[in-house]
Amino acid sequence: MQVFNVQGMSCGHCVKAITQALQAKDPAASVRVDLGAKEVGVESKLSTEEVLAIIIEEGYAAKVA
Repeated sequence: MQVFNVQGMSCGHCVKAITQALQAKDPAASVRVDLGAKEVGVESKLSTEEVLAIIIEEGYAAKVA
């Protein structure tokens, strides 16, 4: 599982937006979001760079944890 620190997430809408954006590129992706820790865990065929780009495209600051 790839883990990313994501700033700017604060609610269920944020979780849904990130999850849907990732699953649009990889429908089989498993996404786990921890709002308190500001972390997103992703199991996907997408590369780390692709996942980061998708999260950033959604408007969040992200980096590999």
